[in-house]
Amino acid sequence: MVNKLKYQMVIRWSEEDDCFLVGFPDFPGQQWRTHGETYEEAVTNGIEALESLVMAYEVSGEPLPQPSTIADVA
Repeated sequence: MVNKLKYQMVIRWSEEDDCFLVGFPDFPGQQWRTHGETYEEAVTNGIEALESLVMAYEVSGEPLPQPSTIADVA
């Protein structure tokens, strides 16, 4: 599973929600997928959410999106 987790994970503090929000921009419709009260908790929850997201794509037979790379962003 680890080799399939080459996706961008964005973690951003939200004053409104009083927590760190976690999103996966490479996946359509996944702007904010999970959260955490601390940065560390957000990272842990983000990894779990990403693993679940990849498994859901695999179960549905939907192809995984292409991961963005540094070259894509620059």
